[in-house]
Amino acid sequence: MLFLLDTDIFAYQATASAETEINWYGDIWSLYMDMREAKDAFKYAVDKVQNRLGEGDLVCCLSCPDGNFRRQIDPSYKSNRKGTRKPVGYAAFIDWVKDNYTTVQKPFLEADDVMGLLQTRTGNIGHTTIISNDKDMRGVPGRLYRPMSDELMEISTAEADAFFLTQALTGDQTDGIPGLRGCGPKTAEKILGKRPHWGAVEKAYTDAGYTRDDALTQARLVRILRWSDWSETEERPRLWTP
Repeated sequence: MLFLLDTDIFAYQATASAETEINWYGDIWSLYMDMREAKDAFKYAVDKVQNRLGEGDLVCCLSCPDGNFRRQIDPSYKSNRKGTRKPVGYAAFIDWVKDNYTTVQKPFLEADDVMGLLQTRTGNIGHTTIISNDKDMRGVPGRLYRPMSDELMEISTAEADAFFLTQALTGDQTDGIPGLRGCGPKTAEKILGKRPHWGAVEKAYTDAGYTRDDALTQARLVRILRWSDWSETEERPRLWTP
């Protein structure tokens, strides 16, 4: 079994927990991060998950720091996060992870996409488990373990497809993806009905005054890549097409 770790989240939590602010005197403040403490926190979290899931090989999946292909689809992708920062020493911590664990990182992909590709790659199906608290990973078929809720899920292709189509309607506010104006999960459920399909999504957008291209853009932004969405020879995504 391959355990596909959402390393961005685990690394952020480890470094944030080891960050301390100091008031030196008067109005002088600074931040420092204890790297040893962060390493211990990361190891503890990883060991806890592996003890819970049993024997297997850990693969640390990482986001590319140089950009994201979704910004070529829509330059405003995640623009709502401008001004936020990583904990002190985060980049150096990622270097330590790369030196001490098996890692996978691909150009212009997020860790979510790396996990999605590895989980659905031909030959890997049924032999991997994604480890992530990110709700978006419910859009990928296969096993998903959510550490915060200690929830082990088996997501069918039909369930993953339904989740993807739901997000194409609702968008994802945390990533600055607006979706269909005024459409929440309950409205999306009504639109999709008992047999979710792309035609229902497209119709909802055009009925609301949007274009088919608007609907497709939203779908491509929320889609977590699967192996069918990847060109192995060119090392780049194939944008999802209905």
